[in-house]
Amino acid sequence: MPKVAKKQQEPSGPFGDMFPYRETFGIYRELPRKSRQPEDVMRELRSIAREEDARWQTGQISGTYYHGGIEHYAYLNRVFSLFSHVNLLQRDLCPSGTKFEGEVIAMTARMLGAELARENDPQADICGAITSGGTESIILPMLAYREKAKAERAISSPEMVVPDTIHPAFSKGAHFFGIKLIRVPVGPDYLADVDAMRRAIGPNTIAIAGSAANYPHGLIDPIEKLSYLALEAGVGLHVDSCFGGFILPWIAKLGYEIPPFDFRVPGVTSMSCDTHKWGYGLKGASVVLYRNRGLRRRMYFSMTDWQGGLYASPTVPGSRSEGISASTWAAMVTLGEEGYLKATRRIMKAADTIKSGVAKIPELKIIGQPTYCIAFTSDKVDIYHVNDFLAERGWRLNGLQKPAGFHLCVTLPQTLPGVATRFVRDIAAGVEYAKNPPATPARSGAVYGGGAASLDPSMVNELMLAWLDASTEVP
Repeated sequence: MPKVAKKQQEPSGPFGDMFPYRETFGIYRELPRKSRQPEDVMRELRSIAREEDARWQTGQISGTYYHGGIEHYAYLNRVFSLFSHVNLLQRDLCPSGTKFEGEVIAMTARMLGAELARENDPQADICGAITSGGTESIILPMLAYREKAKAERAISSPEMVVPDTIHPAFSKGAHFFGIKLIRVPVGPDYLADVDAMRRAIGPNTIAIAGSAANYPHGLIDPIEKLSYLALEAGVGLHVDSCFGGFILPWIAKLGYEIPPFDFRVPGVTSMSCDTHKWGYGLKGASVVLYRNRGLRRRMYFSMTDWQGGLYASPTVPGSRSEGISASTWAAMVTLGEEGYLKATRRIMKAADTIKSGVAKIPELKIIGQPTYCIAFTSDKVDIYHVNDFLAERGWRLNGLQKPAGFHLCVTLPQTLPGVATRFVRDIAAGVEYAKNPPATPARSGAVYGGGAASLDPSMVNELMLAWLDASTEVP
């Protein structure tokens, strides 16, 4: 074994032990002086992976591990390994990259209404690109709308109007690209308030946006009404379907009532849709789609006068591994419609079990009319105490605020036998716990928006920034 830095005996800092493997494997603060045998390194990595996989394989983790099939992941990793070393920037050396990416985009576009869009609008030519994830699939259209408005309307102070349930990636994109993001409070149904958004539109508005579905509550904004608003105002409409694009079409095919949210709606000009969620691909891939090629070109970058030659790239990264595109393609063509429908049927059975069970608990309220992502709140007990209890039972859920709550995003791991019914049983017990909780504030409170602790937002922000520092540094 190589020499490693001296092990610390106790974790330091306010975030607990962010280096739990220090005792087992030590910490590297510099390159080892001698090479290590690959199998020795693999033993270490297998040990870490087994320990971390054991938690989510219980099915008690909200979202994150969307497929949960070890054999499926192993298959995709084998595909990835065939092309992991290939750089998509050099398409002359890897024409297969165009096959994989073009077909992933085409299949995703077809799933999201491209054919019907063309039938209803001869100008529609749904196109797109593969990105590194949902954030990039959101910020690239923001760039495209900014550039389009600058060129066609001479707008130098661009604005975008969105419901305040929209994903934080929109705020990140606004920060990056100098766009004023006008976040409009949602209505009492937790959906985009179209009339309020109409009032927020001004001469500098370049686009509006909605979610299908939104991350906090799993609800679909009224995309058809937002479409009318966008057409009326002469602006673009982006539908963020990172969290729903690869499952809502199959839920609809199973007979559930899903309102139109994709390119079938005439005002929708761009969409984001994550393949690494219910597309069951490897992490680090998403699709951004546009109604026409002219809008897509607004996100491109090209340079003709560099000493190194001509340079052009469609998305934020330059070099990209073809392994991601190949494994995404493999996931989609292996599953096919049959596989996606089968998986969605299992997910909805689990989600329906949870919704019907929680509906019998009078102290809890389900926010809105969700499908696969179910958000819980309460005006009878401190919902964060309920979350504390569930955490003690091994559940890892996603905390919400405004209103206080948490959600369970149902994925294939929750379809394991007994998981859905166990959740209903445990959340009912959590309500009983919250009726007579400890005198101390709920531990979930400080993490999920303040809770009983009512922390100052600036203090919370400083804690989040400190956590980012701690997550990139050795102790």
